[in-house]
Amino acid sequence: MGQTSHRDSLPGLSLGSRTQAQTGTLPRPTVWAEPGSVMPWGTSVTIWCQGSLEAQEYRLLKEGELETWDRQKPLETKDKVKFPITHMADIYAGRYRCDYLSPTGWSEPSDPLELVVVTGASPLRVPAPGSALRKGVGSQLSPLTCASRMGFHRFILMKEGERQPSWTLDSQPAPHGRTQALFPVGPVTPSLSWTFRCYGYYSNTPQVWSDPSDPLELLVSGVSGKPSLLTQQDTVVTSGQRLTLQCRSDVGYNKFALSKEGAPDLPQRLSRQTQSGLSGATFYLGLVRPSHGGRYKCYGGHNLSSEWSAPSDPLDILLAGQLSYTPSLSVLPGPTVAPGENVTLLCQSRSSVDTFLLSKEGAADPPLRLRSQYRAGQHQAEFPMSPVTSAHGGSYRCYGSASTSPYLLSQPSDPLELLVSGEGPHWYPNALTGASVAFVLLLGLLVFLLVRHRHRVKCRKPGVVAAPWAERVGSEQRPEGNQSGGKGQHRRTPVQNLNSENLERNPQVGPHEPVEGTSLHSNWGDGETHRQYV
Repeated sequence: MGQTSHRDSLPGLSLGSRTQAQTGTLPRPTVWAEPGSVMPWGTSVTIWCQGSLEAQEYRLLKEGELETWDRQKPLETKDKVKFPITHMADIYAGRYRCDYLSPTGWSEPSDPLELVVVTGASPLRVPAPGSALRKGVGSQLSPLTCASRMGFHRFILMKEGERQPSWTLDSQPAPHGRTQALFPVGPVTPSLSWTFRCYGYYSNTPQVWSDPSDPLELLVSGVSGKPSLLTQQDTVVTSGQRLTLQCRSDVGYNKFALSKEGAPDLPQRLSRQTQSGLSGATFYLGLVRPSHGGRYKCYGGHNLSSEWSAPSDPLDILLAGQLSYTPSLSVLPGPTVAPGENVTLLCQSRSSVDTFLLSKEGAADPPLRLRSQYRAGQHQAEFPMSPVTSAHGGSYRCYGSASTSPYLLSQPSDPLELLVSGEGPHWYPNALTGASVAFVLLLGLLVFLLVRHRHRVKCRKPGVVAAPWAERVGSEQRPEGNQSGGKGQHRRTPVQNLNSENLERNPQVGPHEPVEGTSLHSNWGDGETHRQYV
């Protein structure tokens, strides 16, 4: 639209005036802007005016101007016309009306359209107090604060999807040289979409606005079942790792949102079907940075509704190695225990520590937290585990944190391996009793065998040798000459027959004593000696 090429001088015409035609019988036109009435500097916008099929010509009137801003012939449909603006600038900002000419005269002007240019001034902010913008149905929000250092006279709060400002308030002085406005919002209803932006402007240029603030979305929670928020890593992470969070639900949600406490909402993700009919979405947060530490929740929803589910249980992401000191971890009474015993893991540091955290490798549960106590020149915390079960076994580390940044942790302690033995303390008395009895029996058996051996040695006569040694003794008798074999051959003593006649001729040999050539077999298991005579 060219401002100079389409202006016509119409003396006596001012915004809202009527011609002498019979305007009372003509319908009033409507005026609107596409793609919207709030446009950034340099973008294109089209103002539309719709009237009657009898319209022969349309005029665009701007408030404060005595001349027609523009005029156009109707399109083929006759009932509407467009006034294009190729590059939005300050001179196009203002309030517009349109009217049309029919065979009976000029119509009444339309309702006003306020066309606003966003100049690119310093952005504003709408701070969200933590997760206060996630509310249940019917709840009242704390006021939304729109603030800037640009000294704007008025602030506007716009709700997404509406063409006109939702609220306009005069600014108030704020700390640090700022101005601000507090916009009350609520009560919350699930039938509306609650996404806000705010703008500022000066009173002498009410249609020239600043850049918008970042969007702030209000999520209505508690309408349906809550999902679960999981992490593919441990909840204690280190810089350089890749952080991925997953939101899952057994409800067929087709969109999920992730929020971090005290920070703007993270982007939404469309869902995908997982195993067993679960729906879920994966949030890739990139390489871990200190800003990733915090408390997260996720929500599920449906595309055709602004309602969101109740929040998932919170998931804390903790960053190790952000504080310079390294605590120590020890165990009392020792690293190897039996089920049922009382065990205490002791975390200590000479540096100032507000809270100690105890983490078990591979555990799904979050780390245990205890406030530190100052004793004997050290900060410490005692983590009791009583009574111990096999589930307590594993590798542990401890960390320290400060109250000002509870999600940023110290260097990890050296790992401590807790071993839980397979038998409990109630087996110890029986085990000790059995071992004692076995020891006494073995000692008695050894004494018995020793006494028996000494008795045999005393009872042996000269020239009478027990069978096991008989072969060796006979072999050691070397002949004076090599009479029956080659060099080195030995002569063996012939085996004597033991009969009643021999017993009579050898009265010194008892009936139960072995003689030369006798084989002796001993069964040490039952303590009884069996002899076989040959």
